[in-house]
Amino acid sequence: MSGGIDSTVTALMLNAEGYEVVGITMKTWDYAASGGSKKETGCCNLDSFNDARQAAVEHGFAHYILDIRDEFGDFVIENFVEEYLAGRTPNPCVLCNTHIKWRALLKRADALGCEFIATGHYAKVRQHENGRFVVSKAIDDTKDQSYVLWGLQQDLLSRTLLPLGPYRKTEIRQMAHDFGYPELAKKHESYEICFVPDNDYRGFLKRRVDGLEERVAGGNFIDKTGKILGQHKGYPFYTIGQRKGLDIALGRPVFVTRIDPDQNTVMLGDEADLEQNEMKVGKLNLIKYDQLTPGMEAVTKIRYKDSGALSNLYPENGTMNVRFYENVKGIAPGQSAVFYEGEDVIGGGIIQSGVRS
Repeated sequence: MSGGIDSTVTALMLNAEGYEVVGITMKTWDYAASGGSKKETGCCNLDSFNDARQAAVEHGFAHYILDIRDEFGDFVIENFVEEYLAGRTPNPCVLCNTHIKWRALLKRADALGCEFIATGHYAKVRQHENGRFVVSKAIDDTKDQSYVLWGLQQDLLSRTLLPLGPYRKTEIRQMAHDFGYPELAKKHESYEICFVPDNDYRGFLKRRVDGLEERVAGGNFIDKTGKILGQHKGYPFYTIGQRKGLDIALGRPVFVTRIDPDQNTVMLGDEADLEQNEMKVGKLNLIKYDQLTPGMEAVTKIRYKDSGALSNLYPENGTMNVRFYENVKGIAPGQSAVFYEGEDVIGGGIIQSGVRS
């Protein structure tokens, strides 16, 4: 229970249905430690903790605060920093869900004798006829969060309840009113990374890594022929597809098309240079099937807000080669690739590289 509308309504729904509910609020990060400039927002602040506890008390179920700052910092934040230093663009929310929140929640559920864990994510989970537990898209495609759940393994999914999947956000807002919490429907929703609450990941990296600016300064912008176009401010401060904030004038719009940390170079090109039709994906987790037939057709999403593109999947030695029917734009190493069959998540992984054949 973050104290927001979705997790609160989830708890109250299950309580009303007769489940014996225990509320857990996770403390993942100290905002003050980030050095951000803006007022504390999001789920890791005292007001949110109090809102979650108040809802639990008013409805007669227990509430606990679970401190996972050490686990979170050691795994999620260190990975976030390491990925940018390796020239990749990480997705910390996927790692947090997969390795921290679900595992930590299940561990506490076992200690409390709870059979299931539940969250306020907009997605569905069910058992397929093949016996495996499957994540599916939510009814509300504007809120669907199945993309960030691709890393959940079968032992986690078998004990997961996602009550919001069959509802639209407007219905959840009405439920909050009906439960007597109209203020929840107006509560600000944060889409920022929780440990970068001012949304300035570059500033976070500078504060987190001593001497980072000096270590990465003096690198070159280059074109695809290797011609030097100018100097950049440090390769970790750029992402694939970036156009704004490059501080270089070439007489036409240019985009970041490749980042090479070994050479400290950032390649720039035209928008067409971002188009690729193949990629390699590693760190796989298969959900719907335990193995795939080579050439299986799937809709593959390469970012959270991506609508997805038709592709064929070719498993190879623990990785997945993905071949798109048409070029896709902005394949970024470090981001998640998620494979769908209809509404169901087949599985996903971390993008290693993209190519244009």
